[in-house]
Amino acid sequence: MQPDRLAVIRPADGVSAVRSRLLGPPGAPDALLWSALLGGPALDEAEVQALWAIAQTRHVTSGQSVLSRSSTASALVALRSGEVALGFRTADGIFRTERIVRGPAWLDLSSAWLAEPHSMDAQALSAATVIELPREALESRLLRFPGLAQRLIQGLAREVQALAVNTHELMHKDAPARLAQWLHQRCEPAADAAGQAMVRLHERKRDVASQLAITPETLSRLMRSFSRQGVIEVCGYNLRVLDPAALERLAQS
Repeated sequence: MQPDRLAVIRPADGVSAVRSRLLGPPGAPDALLWSALLGGPALDEAEVQALWAIAQTRHVTSGQSVLSRSSTASALVALRSGEVALGFRTADGIFRTERIVRGPAWLDLSSAWLAEPHSMDAQALSAATVIELPREALESRLLRFPGLAQRLIQGLAREVQALAVNTHELMHKDAPARLAQWLHQRCEPAADAAGQAMVRLHERKRDVASQLAITPETLSRLMRSFSRQGVIEVCGYNLRVLDPAALERLAQS
């Protein structure tokens, strides 16, 4: 593993199962896309057409700004495809990553309803396709399709719940437990070894450290500690979890 790199695949969260099955080019009536974003069973054709009638699609290149906290939100913003970092841009122009989002997923589901600036900055890490649903146009569709309104409410509730869980972990778990939990959530079964797991590495070390509220140096020290305990083994851009049960115990400590 290069000293500046550490990354993962996000855990299954109810939408990842359909990510690889999205059909059609950007802008096509794609019920699977909206099911991935809104959760639950596929939308019916009328609901899909109602959303695509107001959806605005734009393409961004790697390194391009996607959202800015200096701009007032007028639309719900989703990532159809690609990879985007959410975080904060400092006064000197440095972007501080808090989390990585891979499409399809929401980038900002809440700010437009308040007519306030976006709560976070966002920057593309790869070529990406972004979909925006203007709030005023969406409101009229929700009156005609109340089932869509219910799904959006549930989506907001999931975001609030995730924030509550993350806040609890930051306040009540020490650094080793936070890292263990972070790794445990991102484990995939190892295809070549029963009882082991893999975490694939993409993100920069400093971005992972930022998510865990620790320094990159502390992250490196914890990774070495986990390796000495025989819990993990770092292999280039992959991290092998040799003892998933031990990792889970560390996460719960």
